[in-house]
Amino acid sequence: MAVLNKIRQRSVFLIVIIAMALFSFVLADLFRNGDAISQKAENTIATINGIDIDRTYFAKEVEKASRGFGGRGSSIQAVNYVWNQELRKTVFEEQFEELGITAGADQINELIKETLTNDARFQNEAGVFDKGKMQEFVANLKATAPNSYQNDWLPFENSIARGAKEETYLNMIKAGVGSTLKEGELTYKMENDNVDIKYVQLPFSSIQDSEIKISDAEIQAYIDKHPEQYKAEASRSIRYVLLKEEASQEDEDQIKTEVASLLSDKVEFNQATNTTDSVFGLKNVKDVEEFVNQNSAIKFEDRFKFKKDLPASVADTLYNLPIGEVFGPYKDNDYIKISRVVAQKQMPDSVKASHILVSWEGLGTAGDTKRTKEEAKALADSIVGVTKADKAKFSVLAAEFSADTSNKDKGGDLGYFVPGAMVPAFNDYCFDNKIGNQGIVETQFGYHIVSIEDQKNEQKAIKLATVAQKIEPSEKTINTIFTETTRFQMAAKDKDFEEVAKENEFEVRPVNKIKELDENIPGLGARRAIVQWAFNEESEVGEVKRFDIPEGYAVVQLTAKANKGTMKVADASPTVKPILIKEKKAEMLKNKISGTTLDAIASSQGQTVKTASALNMKTPTISGAGTEPKIVGTAFAMEIGSVSDPIVGTNGVYVVEVTKKTPASGLDTYMSYASQTTKTQIGAVNSRVFDALKEAAEIEDKRAKFY
Repeated sequence: MAVLNKIRQRSVFLIVIIAMALFSFVLADLFRNGDAISQKAENTIATINGIDIDRTYFAKEVEKASRGFGGRGSSIQAVNYVWNQELRKTVFEEQFEELGITAGADQINELIKETLTNDARFQNEAGVFDKGKMQEFVANLKATAPNSYQNDWLPFENSIARGAKEETYLNMIKAGVGSTLKEGELTYKMENDNVDIKYVQLPFSSIQDSEIKISDAEIQAYIDKHPEQYKAEASRSIRYVLLKEEASQEDEDQIKTEVASLLSDKVEFNQATNTTDSVFGLKNVKDVEEFVNQNSAIKFEDRFKFKKDLPASVADTLYNLPIGEVFGPYKDNDYIKISRVVAQKQMPDSVKASHILVSWEGLGTAGDTKRTKEEAKALADSIVGVTKADKAKFSVLAAEFSADTSNKDKGGDLGYFVPGAMVPAFNDYCFDNKIGNQGIVETQFGYHIVSIEDQKNEQKAIKLATVAQKIEPSEKTINTIFTETTRFQMAAKDKDFEEVAKENEFEVRPVNKIKELDENIPGLGARRAIVQWAFNEESEVGEVKRFDIPEGYAVVQLTAKANKGTMKVADASPTVKPILIKEKKAEMLKNKISGTTLDAIASSQGQTVKTASALNMKTPTISGAGTEPKIVGTAFAMEIGSVSDPIVGTNGVYVVEVTKKTPASGLDTYMSYASQTTKTQIGAVNSRVFDALKEAAEIEDKRAKFY
């Protein structure tokens, strides 16, 4: 009882303690949930209509897309490719779910068959798609390569299923698209009804733009009136100075001296033998190929060159050197070179040849061929024996035996080619032999039965041994450029960027209106890191940062930030100002017009009355005035002989008189025109539907945070 009394006495205190405990429990749960929400946000690259796209999944798809590009696209191109795929998939899937659209197994299997019908892995001996082979392949893949099955085959099947559902969805829309016979008749009339007019044009060009004053307030009023047309994405503006790591004249002279030293023989002390050795230079060395490969940045080219193939600045000198003579050092683009003529001969500058390629099992050209190399050689010998005896049989045997599918049906004809265009052995045979010669050449593709059909422009060609060293900055120059860059970067942080650049004779390059997912900086190429820095929330206007780039350094200053919204006057002015100028010119020209007849109006304005015949509404082009749909449309609405009020067109202000109308004779049925219009409308469904779904979607795009 005493305990109960004590509890009653402290009831308020206990209630407070319990309430605090409950509050702590709830608060802790909120913090835990908050962490989970924060983590979820960090792992979400985008949200489309409430559906989150996982960052890890997206990254894997980007990696896959990059591999598919084969190094031909940048990382941001892969990102945008995957983004468009995911966006399309998400907005369409939502429609499929809402409408209950599914893809049946039979439909999917049929589409898979259509997709893989030309894949040799799933064809039988007759070259026809074999469903059993495909099923065996999938079962084997699932059992032996589960990762490939999960990451490659299943996504392929899913994409086929999505394609089937998308096709069904779009076909449902297309079924509701069509044109009536009345619309077909209208199309016919727009093409075939004609009108003849007389007109006076007061061109906008008769008033100079400089005579028209447009205020910022007028531009702003126009933007306010058309806000949808002047939406602006978030953007950043920068300016930068590029300091290239380029070789100095001192560096170039040093490289020239080093290369020149390789021309002549020299004596070197050999520490291993404690003797002096004679080292041959390019002029006297016996093995020129080894010498070049040991001393040159460009390996020895074992081929003959014509004068046109030599560096233009020294072509005459090199081409006329005797065999064994050397020349240099000379500059050729980014290299300092020395050269020695090692051989010369007369040869054609192009050859026409045909071939029959005989392959054997194991080569990339073999296909389903099972013959051995020995059997291939025997076949090649047999074929060349027949073709030498009867050249007319070359085409027939090429069609039957050649493994080169690109020309076997053309008698093996390779057309004309220049030296070096073919693999070495094939090239040498064609340029070292004469027209009409036939022979067998072995290459990595197989045995070629070669027939030389023609040779053109025989002339002297020379073979050069050339030692080349790239003109590159020395370590001293690199250190100097780094010091200059650092000095400029530090000074630009405290002083005016432009002034400091001017003091140092550096060129400042401005880049305006960079978008969040841009990657190319004019003058610098793909520099995604600079864009990311410019859009970083912590980067402030006026901030300066140095970026290491392959050419050297870019010192960049952030000059402006613009958030997403409506364009500012300065940004919209290039678009809006010409519109307002034209509007003011139109009013000025309309006010100048006096008189009730075309002759009177033309006379008062120093213009002439012009004529235009057989105008139609499909192609509303007026001879002498340009494309003017509004003028032509107005003419069709007027009575013959009537004179219009001033009409504002694309290129000026017009007064029009209709002189003749020629209605089309008409058709018994307008079905063909209705069908044509329907076909055009259906053709636009695929792109327009996706654009509409994309426009209607609620999208939170965070790609720029991660890429």
